[in-house]
This record gives sequence, C-alpha cells and structure tokens, in this order.
Amino acid sequence: MAAPVLYLSSQQKNILDAGFRETFGTAPQRYFSAPGRTEIGGNHTDHQRGRVLAAAVNLDTLAAVRLNGTGTIRILSEGYPMAVVELSELEPRKEEVNTTPALIRGVAARFSQLGCRVEGFDAYCLSTVLPGSGLSSSAAYEVLIGTIINHLFFDGRVSQAEVAQIGQYAENVFFGKPCGLMDQTASAVGNLVSINFFDKDNPIITPVDFDFSACGHALCIIDTRASHADLTDEYAAIPLEMKKVCAHFGKEVLSQIDEADFYAAIPALRLECGDRAVMRCIHFYQDNARVPRQVAALREGNFEEFLRLISESGRSSWMYLQNVVPAGYKEHQDVAVSLALCEHYLQGRGAFRVHGGGFAGTVQAFVPFDLLDAFRSGMDAALGQGACHVLSIRPQGGVEAFPEE
Repeated sequence: MAAPVLYLSSQQKNILDAGFRETFGTAPQRYFSAPGRTEIGGNHTDHQRGRVLAAAVNLDTLAAVRLNGTGTIRILSEGYPMAVVELSELEPRKEEVNTTPALIRGVAARFSQLGCRVEGFDAYCLSTVLPGSGLSSSAAYEVLIGTIINHLFFDGRVSQAEVAQIGQYAENVFFGKPCGLMDQTASAVGNLVSINFFDKDNPIITPVDFDFSACGHALCIIDTRASHADLTDEYAAIPLEMKKVCAHFGKEVLSQIDEADFYAAIPALRLECGDRAVMRCIHFYQDNARVPRQVAALREGNFEEFLRLISESGRSSWMYLQNVVPAGYKEHQDVAVSLALCEHYLQGRGAFRVHGGGFAGTVQAFVPFDLLDAFRSGMDAALGQGACHVLSIRPQGGVEAFPEE
C-alpha cells in the first residue's frame, strides 16, 4: 500500500518560499522531503549484510526546488554555506571528503551512471533532523537529493530502495564514510520496516504493521550532547575489525560465515584479530538473530517480549560491540551517562539502548506513558533542555511534498 501524500503546512511553505526567494531571487517550483530514521533493532548489523528493524520518523529535511537551466547544482541549507557542484565533474574529489558537496556529487554521479541526464537546479533546505542527532541527517540529505533528481530528471523510475543504495554509494565512495545501508533505506522507504541485507543488490524490505502509539509507551530519542568530532576512526574500526575476522574465512561479511564455524575458530581469531574484534562479531551474531524475534514479538502483540529484546540489544552493544565509550575517554562518557540516567528514570520498566553508530549521538528509550513527564524532565535537567525528543513513526519515505490546499 502506498504511503499517504505528504502535505506542507502553510507555515512550512512560507518559510521555504521566503528562504528560496532570498537566496535565489525567484520562487521555487516544487517541494521535496526525506525523513530521519530510528534504528529499532540490529545495531551495526547492516554493514555485515545482516538484518535490521528501522523506521522513518516525523523529523525531516525539506527542500524548495527550481530548475536553473545550467549545468550546476546549488543547494543552500539553512545555517550552512552554499554547496555548489558542477555536473561536468562527477568524479570523487579528495578535497571534498567529509563535505556536503561530496554527497551531492556522488548522488548525481550515480544517477548519471544509470543513464539519467542530470541537469542544474537550485534548492533551499530546512531540516528538523539535527546533525549528530543519531537520526541520520546525512542519510535524509542523500535521500532528499536522490528523490529530487529522480523526480526532476528520471520520471521517478528508480525505486526508493534504489535511491537508498545511491545514497550509500555517495557516502562510501565520495564522502569517504564506510556506512551500511540501513539509514538510507529507512529514510527512503518510510514507515516501520524489517530489512535483510544479505543480497546486497536486492535487500529484502518487509513492512511491519504495528501501532506504537497503542502500546502504552513513547518512543524517545535522547541527545547525549556528545560531539562526533574526531570519532570517524572509532566508527570505521567496527567494520574494519569485523572484516579482519571475515578474511580468516575468505569471506567478505559476517553474514556469509556460519555462526558455529566462527565460534570454533575463536582461539585462532583471538591471535589473528584481537579480542575486541572477536567480541564485536559475537555482538553481530546475537543482534542479527534478535531482529526476527523482535518482529515476531510485535506481530504477536507481545510488547513486553519486544522490550526485553531491546534491553538485550543494549547490553550487547555496550558489552560486546563496545560502541558506548570511545577508547581512552575518561572525562567525557556522554552516552554512558545518558544510559545510566535512562535506567534511573525508567525504574525497571520500558527499555533503553545505545542508538545508531554509538560513541556520541543518541540513546533510544521506550518510556511508559505514566513515566514520560518525569523521564523527560529528568533527562533535560541532566543533559540540557530539549535533550529528550518524543517521536512518532512517519509513513512516508523520500517523497515529493505538496502545499496544503
């Protein structure tokens, strides 16, 4: 079933129109949106072609767009410098690694490789997906650019799942980050979905029909207020260490290696790859197996079992994956403090876990409604006002948006 049409409020349209006119001197022609995402099951399983449970959320990146009749893409995101990309140059550039133009260039390059004649356009963007929020602002941005190009120049012939793959390509090859595909897929496709990435070219995306608003719990994302600066190596070390283990078996990813074979090889793996790599792989096998159990619990209406599995995943990420405290950090352990606060304010109820990449960013909590006010005020008092966000799941993925009539 297709997701409902996404409408812009008059306030959103007015803000976008004013920003576009101030930036480019004219009015936009069309509007687009891509949501942030929340990872609900499967922490760092996607880059090993495992399983995840993820959802689009009601925070998004919006764009007002107009064709400009040139060979140049110009995009201004509120609060950031103008990003300018010449379409005559669609190769990766060293000086653009870790920059916004790299993402734009990468998405445009992949569409061009697929036979799309990409032309110039102007865009003015607003986002409620805060950078570093753990809701994947970069994936929302990639999906937004891909959705714009797909609709403007390719008649929408690329599926939203393929738009996600294009975003991953841009982030891996042009931006320089070895990310998996979960963030882009959840943003591009929308709603609550289970994704099996074993076949990298044809991930199996399965909608999961569950009404979180009827479960007596709020979905909260807590901004730990930690900085992502200088943590790229910490994130990259997780797939790199897993890759070392895979090399022992002559395989590319862990999902290609039988779990029994992995455990039998642990004595050799500890010597070859180190104990942390082994522990991280143990997490992969455990969390990958948890995802179908989470889906089954939701479909059976067994929310208590679902919460138990969320808590299990959180313990596994902290103990085995070790993506809560960056190596050597003593003075700043923001994610760890946030998890401890969750445990305190939940009083043995609900569930909580590190969310997304870890090390910085956010923590996820399922909070009983009767505890929500105290939980939210407690987290905000400790971490700063506005640290705790109460979210809902959005049915639309990356889409063209239309002004309310």
